[in-house]
Amino acid sequence: MFLGIHFNAVLEYWEWFLSGAGITLQISLIATVFGLIIGIVGAIGRRSEIYAVRKISGCYVEIIRNTPLLVQLFVAYFGLSAIGFQLSAFFVAACAVTVNNGAYITEIVRAGFDAVGRSQVESAQGLGLSRRQIYWHVVIRPGLEKVYPALTSQFVLMMLATAICSQIAVDGLTGAAVFVQSDTYRPFATYIVVAAIYIILSFILRFLLWLLGLLLFPRLRRLGTSL
Repeated sequence: MFLGIHFNAVLEYWEWFLSGAGITLQISLIATVFGLIIGIVGAIGRRSEIYAVRKISGCYVEIIRNTPLLVQLFVAYFGLSAIGFQLSAFFVAACAVTVNNGAYITEIVRAGFDAVGRSQVESAQGLGLSRRQIYWHVVIRPGLEKVYPALTSQFVLMMLATAICSQIAVDGLTGAAVFVQSDTYRPFATYIVVAAIYIILSFILRFLLWLLGLLLFPRLRRLGTSL
């Protein structure tokens, strides 16, 4: 007991919390990897010279960023079920969080691409690099390097946002908390424990992303630049 809060009954459900944290991390990993892919493609689309591609990318970003994740989750879960697609709550949650994450990453990555100087692109063209080579070596990699700290913050925020997935009965960390507090009748102690676990997960995720940044962008490591 601490400050009148009884934790013993809640901590007896540590296996539920551990399982919920694992599911939360699984959804986060899927949304991180595929959200980044969507973000890069979306950012290229936002800068495309083709009007239709530019407009489609823009509509995707504006629709997703101007509607709540919870509404998107309900639309995907109940909408797909209404038209005959019986999908698991985990799959729908992972897809919804990925699509939502991709829209925000699109704008972050686009800012990184826009930060690459026009003179660098023109120099690459003068060296005879193909359009694909220019995008990879001159635009994408340097652009991602510039916005990597912002991407790191977005990935952590996305992991915390997975708490909403409990609304469609996904047994993530918050879903586990709903069960534990209903079984122990100790909601305050339960959510104190869950908050502590989310803080730990956030620090672990930031550390892993920092290590990944050093691996992907060795120039920053050589310069001693902190991500």
